[in-house]
Amino acid sequence: MSDPLRPRASLRTAVVWEVLKDALERRVKAAGREALDVLDTGGGTGNFAVPVARLGHRVTVVDPSPNALFALERRAAEAGVADQVRAVQGDAHGLFDVVERGGYDAVLCHGVLEYVDDPAEGVRNAVDALRPAGTLSLLAAGLGGAVLARALAGHFNEARHALTDPAGRWGEGDPVPRRFTAEQLTALVSLTGLTVGAVHGVRVFADLVPGVLVDTEPGAMEALLKLEAAAAEQPAFHSVATQLHVLAERD
Repeated sequence: MSDPLRPRASLRTAVVWEVLKDALERRVKAAGREALDVLDTGGGTGNFAVPVARLGHRVTVVDPSPNALFALERRAAEAGVADQVRAVQGDAHGLFDVVERGGYDAVLCHGVLEYVDDPAEGVRNAVDALRPAGTLSLLAAGLGGAVLARALAGHFNEARHALTDPAGRWGEGDPVPRRFTAEQLTALVSLTGLTVGAVHGVRVFADLVPGVLVDTEPGAMEALLKLEAAAAEQPAFHSVATQLHVLAERD
């Protein structure tokens, strides 16, 4: 039976989820335990935390929004994993005020670096939360995807501005405080001593294809998902992806 939540949401999460699920399976084998301790920083309402808990793992979600954490708890209860998900109010800067340093087999840092004052500190804290052998899943906004989107919308000056802006912003009205290239993200991770295992482009095409086509054309959704998966690992497409995903490990 197909997942009723899959179609639209999966365009945004499918690539990352498949990579993350495989990484957790490898970590389970390496650790010799079926249940891992996973930290999801900025995990919000549980887009990844709840599915990870459904795999049998224990997940701690740290987020500054009490409303998001309330929604997370409700979502976890509805999924039958309330006892495996812990919601903690906090942020990446003061991470170790609320969670244990070096206490997790895997750390998810998704959609966080765009908003913190010091991205390097955000990555260091995420890495410091890992056990001696652990996995980091890092997801952040990609510069190239924003440039392409503004250009295709006819906002050429904004597209050029994003290219030259140190933070990758297209103007004062840009809702995203910071964007990254794949090289910038991998450099931040490498500086912590972790080994980068893979880089994936996320939402390479999904944000550019008209929604009406995906929703009405028979087979279009499945075909687009397969195209996203095929393009994700190709370095040529990293430069135009809406988001970039970096998977790294501490051996």
